[in-house]
Amino acid sequence: MPDSGPLGTSPPERRPTSPTALPDTLASAPDRQITPTARHFLAALHPPVPISGLPTPPAPTAASAVPATADAAAGGSALQRILRGPTGPGTSSLSSASRDTATLPDAVPPAPAEPAAGQAVPGLYYHPVPEPDPVRVEEVSRRIKAWAEDEVQLYPEEWEGQFDGFSVGRYMVACHPDAPTVDHLMLATRLMVAENAVDDCYCEDHGGSPVGLGGRLLLAHTALDHFHTTAEYTPAWQESLTSDAPRRAYRSAMDYFVRAATDSQADRYRHDMARLHMGYLAEAAWAQTEHVPEVWEYLAMRQFNNFRPCPTITDTVGGYELPADLHARPDMQRVIALAGNATTIVNDLYSYTKELNSPGRHLNLPVVIAEREQLCERDAYLKAVEVHNELQLAFEAAAADLAEACPLPPVLRFLKGVAAWVDGNHDWHRTNTYRYSLPDFW
Repeated sequence: MPDSGPLGTSPPERRPTSPTALPDTLASAPDRQITPTARHFLAALHPPVPISGLPTPPAPTAASAVPATADAAAGGSALQRILRGPTGPGTSSLSSASRDTATLPDAVPPAPAEPAAGQAVPGLYYHPVPEPDPVRVEEVSRRIKAWAEDEVQLYPEEWEGQFDGFSVGRYMVACHPDAPTVDHLMLATRLMVAENAVDDCYCEDHGGSPVGLGGRLLLAHTALDHFHTTAEYTPAWQESLTSDAPRRAYRSAMDYFVRAATDSQADRYRHDMARLHMGYLAEAAWAQTEHVPEVWEYLAMRQFNNFRPCPTITDTVGGYELPADLHARPDMQRVIALAGNATTIVNDLYSYTKELNSPGRHLNLPVVIAEREQLCERDAYLKAVEVHNELQLAFEAAAADLAEACPLPPVLRFLKGVAAWVDGNHDWHRTNTYRYSLPDFW
């Protein structure tokens, strides 16, 4: 286990301090009665920052028409319904109207352009975030590169541009605005980079393959969830943890994390990483058999192969703890699952063009919808946007319900942290033009 953080910085002290008090009200989602307790949810979660207007929708075509949802106007195309903009929680915080009213506006009014480069998926329901603190972004970027190069020898020299293009410093600063120090931010940043190393090197871009993936993942998982065996076989396992870049990254990142987290938080993370690895294996099995799942099957896989391990550590990164019994509540588990599901479909939408241009066939939600529901690429993509929007609204409604049912300070702070992660994740995808570009469907 390392004695200190990168470049001599010490990790945060073990056993985080108690959370500070937060507002005792959260906001609700549309299509249900907004109670006084829930009314200001989004005002607390999403400060008002500018959001760009959406382009004028083109004339509808027969191919783009799908049945109207319950809250949509009768008739019209999928594209029209999407492009008219968000109608859910958060839009009230962008209006000058009083937040004491129970009526949410139907659409976001035109507003100034977004502060950073990158186009949002037209019609995607999301909350813009303030520009991440540039000083923190620069420092996290410097430290994570030093860790990757000097501590874990993560990548060969020819991959340096890809590492820099990932912009992980901006990503983590945007996702964890309540982190008290850069050391706390580094806990999440190392784990994020390690998770991506496993994905790239074991599953995808840099030598990954579905063949034999289960064995590789299991051995890598022992860097997170230690192998307990006899004295004779322990040295061989310990030596294996340095045998490749993903295992070196997992071991180091987890060593830093457990020194700052409580035992409960560390075990929670291990559990969520096991979920992630199970999702990797399901996708790999489908690739080996050339099976295209049903849409619901794909979404089930994505509930496991998704970003869940990242927002679930928001309390550790924030320097406090959501107690285990509160984390285990079924309504909290629903909030976390919906957050992971929504953010992962964001990834499907922004990486769609990148994956189409990559060798082989990559499953993502638009591809699965196109094949299983016999839609053209454009309409399948537009339907995937609608799926995301429904998941995002469900997440916000579930969070509002939980905040009203259990308005304890650590619960409210955790919900706010997860919402911030959801918003920061979208912002990173939108602004990372090195990795992502949108299809020409509008």
